[in-house]
Amino acid sequence: MGFRASPRVRRSCALALPLGLVAVLAVALVSCVGDKSDASAQSVVTGFVRALNDRDAEAAAELTSYPNAAEESIQQMFDGLDAKESTWTLAQFMELNGDSGFFTVDAAWNFGEGKDWSYFVDGGVKKLAVGWRISWDPTLLAPALGHGRSVYYDRTDAAPPRVLDGAGNPLMAEQTINAITLDPASMPDPVATTDRLAKALEPVAPLVTGDSMRQDMAAKPGQRIVAVLLRDQDFQYLEKDLTGIPGVIVDKQPKLITTDRRIVTPLLDPLRKVWQLNRDATAGWAVNVVDPDGAVQQQVGYQGPPGPDIKATLDSQLQLAAENAVVSVGTPSVIVAVRPSTGAVVAAAQNNQAIEQGPIAFTGLYPAGDSLDLVRTAAAAQAGVDPKDVSDDDLERAGRQLGVGLDYEMPGLDPETAVLTASQSNVDQVMKSRNGSEQKVSPFGLAMIAASVARGSAPLPMIVEGQQATAKNTENALPSAVTDGLRNTMRDNVQKGSASFLKGYPDLMGVASGNDSDRWFFGSRGDLAFAVFVADADGGDRAVKMTDLLLREMAKPPAK
Repeated sequence: MGFRASPRVRRSCALALPLGLVAVLAVALVSCVGDKSDASAQSVVTGFVRALNDRDAEAAAELTSYPNAAEESIQQMFDGLDAKESTWTLAQFMELNGDSGFFTVDAAWNFGEGKDWSYFVDGGVKKLAVGWRISWDPTLLAPALGHGRSVYYDRTDAAPPRVLDGAGNPLMAEQTINAITLDPASMPDPVATTDRLAKALEPVAPLVTGDSMRQDMAAKPGQRIVAVLLRDQDFQYLEKDLTGIPGVIVDKQPKLITTDRRIVTPLLDPLRKVWQLNRDATAGWAVNVVDPDGAVQQQVGYQGPPGPDIKATLDSQLQLAAENAVVSVGTPSVIVAVRPSTGAVVAAAQNNQAIEQGPIAFTGLYPAGDSLDLVRTAAAAQAGVDPKDVSDDDLERAGRQLGVGLDYEMPGLDPETAVLTASQSNVDQVMKSRNGSEQKVSPFGLAMIAASVARGSAPLPMIVEGQQATAKNTENALPSAVTDGLRNTMRDNVQKGSASFLKGYPDLMGVASGNDSDRWFFGSRGDLAFAVFVADADGGDRAVKMTDLLLREMAKPPAK
């Protein structure tokens, strides 16, 4: 909405007095310097100003004629404005006679860079039976206060930016979400409530069970917990069944969600962070005085302009293909896909078992087994030694040349890639081992290796167009002969090696690998590099078969 510019307050003498009387008062004021009554009156005003600078509402209120009302108003002002800085300055004091005085105070508020509000207020001080007291009036705090009004600092935003996918189609939008919340304080029988709620939610949220809700409640005793977030359509469908369940509260709140509910990816939270950074960068501000009936008077500030739309790199069709592939197994599985030419992350999918462990596509470091043999081979070829004789430094350098071990910084996402050696710097968090010196790798890390081999150098990843990652510890590309050797190894692995189940894809190169019961496949086809991970697989070729399913899903025409 638009805001009116507040009229500039014109400073003038607070009392309209004949010039002769003004002169007499001025002389009287000067003649009273050092007089006890004048010092006492001025000290009350000075103390009031000092307490405001200390944001001590109680101390300031005690110096007024109506402490209870004053403290409530002063505290509301400080809480409502919540400024970074506020300064109150006594600009003028004048004792008019032995029983009253007059003063002016300048106020200056700062709410951040370029967000300043300043004004002046006039007030009076009187000598009461208890001594000198400031005559309480809410306009002592700000000119527009009084009559039950409150003052607030508010953020102002234009219409939110759109989040588009890589093809420019709508991906995410802000919508009203219904947070189905459990309140233990109003729940006589937690078991009955959670079981009844689980039954009501089953048509749209079958994974939310009575047991899972009770576990969440046990983890946060006495606290409210959110059982599930429902879109308006789902809530309207279930509203009748949800009504009247003891301890169940519906809290409506705006949330950035996917326009296609089928898209579920660990990239959503990073994209929400980017979206919020976009809004924060363009947000405006306002100081508003609110009447008891809710009417708003803006005092200062401006409307924030709309931020630019956010174009995510995610390819919705590839994402859906990856989602269809990862759900083919009953153990945690992940697929991450990257464009070698640009570093764009175009898909990241996890099945429900993997989702329970968090965003492991980008942060899960798993024992690598033989998955990092390509890195050791590259290091050995450059150093001119046998792979078993490669030094830690050579191995780490080859890793950075292949996109792992680089300390990537990008808006919204802080990924981990691999742990190659026990001697890596503790400063390099993406390379720091969480326990011991065992080589580890993430699905994102293997996708970056595949992309680097396909491209001939390590691309800098991105999840939003125009917001590519940076990395301080980059290396020059591998020598072309070394890269060619890695590509030949990957082609042979598909055509006549452990991934020969995929040899029907002649333009595919990749590596099937594993560690104990975990299985990996990573490789590339054209301008698409990807990694497939299946934990605790029920067969040695499970990741290879999931890759075949992924490629078949990708070949299907888009659903209409």
